Amino acid sequence: MVKALLHHIVGTISVIVYFLNTVLWATPIILLSVFKLIPIPAWRRFVSYFLDACATAWISVNNLNQRISGGTKWQVNGLDQLTADDWYLVIANHQSWVDILVLQRVFNRKIPFLKFFLKKELIYVPILGLAWWALDFPFMRRYAKSFLAKNPHLKGKDMETTRKACEKFRTKPVSIMNFVEGTRFTQAKHERQASPFTHLLKPKSGGIAFVLSAMGEQLHKLIDVTIDYPEGVPSFWDFVSGKVRNIRVNIDVMPIKDIMEKGIFNDNYFDDPQVRARFQTWLNERWLAKDTLLDSLNATQKPL
Repeated sequence: MVKALLHHIVGTISVIVYFLNTVLWATPIILLSVFKLIPIPAWRRFVSYFLDACATAWISVNNLNQRISGGTKWQVNGLDQLTADDWYLVIANHQSWVDILVLQRVFNRKIPFLKFFLKKELIYVPILGLAWWALDFPFMRRYAKSFLAKNPHLKGKDMETTRKACEKFRTKPVSIMNFVEGTRFTQAKHERQASPFTHLLKPKSGGIAFVLSAMGEQLHKLIDVTIDYPEGVPSFWDFVSGKVRNIRVNIDVMPIKDIMEKGIFNDNYFDDPQVRARFQTWLNERWLAKDTLLDSLNATQKPL
């Protein structure tokens, strides 16, 4: 009873600190985003560094909050291969919304601030859309196959638009994050998919294929992250209230050029079934290795 009450108090204080910290750093991000509306490329690049600094500070304070309230023992392998001055594509297994906090904790100030590809329509979300744009989250434009069938002259235009939007990253290091399973692991989803893996859902190659098609020449390295919760997959409340005792993170890094030069992937992915099959096979093999690693770590999917 006393222990449960203590976790409740710790969790409540921790959530309040997360909220206040978010308000604290969201305010300058929103204000600076207005200045970034001035359409001068050099000025926008200048402002973007201040914006990234605010986002990094936000994560830093969140991490400090977690260190104080969590008492979690972290086992992280592979960080020594990383630098904040490189261009990365980051993929990981996905079990809980806590995964995002784990990735932010592990990679903060080790690699550029993590960004996600967003649908172009999300730029119109009040306040957040402007903040995402200001923080240089890449917005993608995708046409449905049915639309392209009626408008064949627009084929390839979506990728061309996305590539132009990503031009800013030629001179500014970036980390693009993608959960290739597309959704969080649950036993029900695992059974519904008839997944061949023990601890993972089937990986989907389309998301990272889009990133590689749009930014393949700009991204230098692939970071493959395996997240393991030895005591079971935690909820956000478990994480903030200090119930998560151990987290293991394994980081595997490989050059993007290896994927390109070995013929595993090329820009014909969306038009050539053989390229799609070859790239999916490569991704399945990585997922099999990840599943084997989770087995060796005695991973479990039982709830806390």
